[in-house]
Amino acid sequence: MHFLGELILILLTTVLLGQLFARFNMPAVVGELLSGIVLGPALLNLVKPNDIISLFSQFGVILLMFLAGLESDLDLLKKYFKLSFTVAGIGVVLPVIFMGLASYAFGMKPLEAIFIGIVFAATSVSISVVVLKEAHQLQTRAGTAILGAAVVDDILAVIVLSLFTTFSHEGGKSGITNNFFINLLIEAAYFIVVWIIYKFIAPYFMKIAEKLDVDYSVVIASLILALTMAWAADFVGLSAVVGAFFGGLAIRQTPQYKEVNSSVSAIGYSVFIPVFFADIGLSMTFNSFFKDIWFILVMTVLAVASKFWAGKYSSEMFGFSKNEANIVGAGMVSRGEVALIVAQIGITHHLFPEDIYSSLILVIIITTVLSPFILNHYIKKAN
Repeated sequence: MHFLGELILILLTTVLLGQLFARFNMPAVVGELLSGIVLGPALLNLVKPNDIISLFSQFGVILLMFLAGLESDLDLLKKYFKLSFTVAGIGVVLPVIFMGLASYAFGMKPLEAIFIGIVFAATSVSISVVVLKEAHQLQTRAGTAILGAAVVDDILAVIVLSLFTTFSHEGGKSGITNNFFINLLIEAAYFIVVWIIYKFIAPYFMKIAEKLDVDYSVVIASLILALTMAWAADFVGLSAVVGAFFGGLAIRQTPQYKEVNSSVSAIGYSVFIPVFFADIGLSMTFNSFFKDIWFILVMTVLAVASKFWAGKYSSEMFGFSKNEANIVGAGMVSRGEVALIVAQIGITHHLFPEDIYSSLILVIIITTVLSPFILNHYIKKAN
């Protein structure tokens, strides 16, 4: 019953703040993010992070990425694969270099500094997806490049994390086994299975579901497929959001995808996705803000600049206009749940000093809150 009270507060606040920001022609998602900061330990302390909210939040981000896959144009994704790979590759390398050097300058040991760079290597496209959808930009060249790069980015970040924990002899397992190369083979096998599901299983599976005399059988079947792919991705050491995204892509090419999109949007955006956005804000406190102010400011600037430059200049190399390139760069800024997970791995296995953990979380949240503002600014400029 206590959780129901918290859920009512979260849903009410996300709707009101989302509407307030929308009224001022800003992304509603910013209001939803701020609702967690307002309700959480940072300000009113009415709602504290807990396991049930975290569970709702994780389900929310899986549904969000499943919907992103449902609305993606696979032909465009194929067309811009080289661009996506370049944006992702440079977008992983630059944060590791920039933020690693900055951490070293702030007194971290070399391995600690590298790991902090790895924390900021992965992009969380979840926030960007909502802003792009609100602005009807998800199926543009820039929107497609952002989606493709974010998926590749997650995969590269997991590989970099696996390499680090393998060769530094620190940390725990970052895959099924302790052997990096076996994990790599298992992850490669996962993508072969994904292709088989996309090509053969998904259309047949959905056709059977349509014949069942059960309400919403098609929607239930699509969720079974997507959640299985998300679970399998997490099991082999990848991010669950990668599996959910490919689940959406698999359903996209079936005749039933419009019905699925409509029903899953209703499920996601009415409960789970608002909780996901609020949960990011709930993690925020200002306890170490003034003590580590310079560390937080420098890392925030580098976190934004490294991803923005990687997206912007890589896109321009592939013939994108300046406005499109700015949108791609801005769409890659957000860190969100992937960076939080990597930071959690780091603190659990003592890969960086415990006293800067709160400051790192704060930087992750600040970049996540800033990213929709930056992306919205460049979308408006392009229009």
